Amino acid sequence: MSALATPKAIILAAGEGTRLRPYTLDRPKCMVEVDGRSLLDRHLAVLRAEGVNELVLVGGYRSEMLRRPNVGMHINPRYAETNMVWSLFAAESEMTGPTIIAYGDIVYSRRILRSVLDSSADIAVAIDLDWEAYWRARNEDPLADAETLKLSADGAILEIGQKPKSLTEIEGQYMGLMKFSAAGIETLKEEFHAARTGGGIRGKSAEKAYMTDVLQSLIDDGQRLQSVPIHGGWVEVDTVDDLHAPITAGRLAGIASEL
Repeated sequence: MSALATPKAIILAAGEGTRLRPYTLDRPKCMVEVDGRSLLDRHLAVLRAEGVNELVLVGGYRSEMLRRPNVGMHINPRYAETNMVWSLFAAESEMTGPTIIAYGDIVYSRRILRSVLDSSADIAVAIDLDWEAYWRARNEDPLADAETLKLSADGAILEIGQKPKSLTEIEGQYMGLMKFSAAGIETLKEEFHAARTGGGIRGKSAEKAYMTDVLQSLIDDGQRLQSVPIHGGWVEVDTVDDLHAPITAGRLAGIASEL
């Protein structure tokens, strides 16, 4: 495990997961199961395996199902009308010191988590350089659901989260896993509150902004976002097709085998 201070982890799990219906009619998105085990419990097991034991969930839809022993909980009561950034800041009181922020519909390997933990950057963002094969296994068109990502020669993120016109605009894929140092998390909070009082984040209100919007806003304001390159070894379950895709079960089995 990293010699750096072990951060807490905030997992964003407020959404309804409408593209996973009917599986999310009675449960939050991260509580959908693959081979009898929920995405959330798989995710928590990886964090704990690497010594990340201060765990916080942000719930909304069917949040009572998220409760776990020794896991903090904050609620975004406006989950149905707001997006990811607003959910994150429902847990602002937890955003002190080194902090991992992760989406609730992903599961990643211990190797990936170690790479993120080992980064000394104030803002470190996991980027899958082998994204294209994974996207092709999930979609007929690899541009479907993909976002732009451009990197400098030394690994700084220059652009993130836009709609790509071609594969050349995608040098890697953002997966929804990032780490902020104590200074980095303060920068994130300052960016959010400036947006709330100043009219929004990249044309969206603070309520409607996605994490990639605030990350791009940080870049636009001159902050360095350091990529943490990874090569597969994670899953995102966003749709019914994802849930049933052989690559999902295969990758989850590989992740579980490391625990």
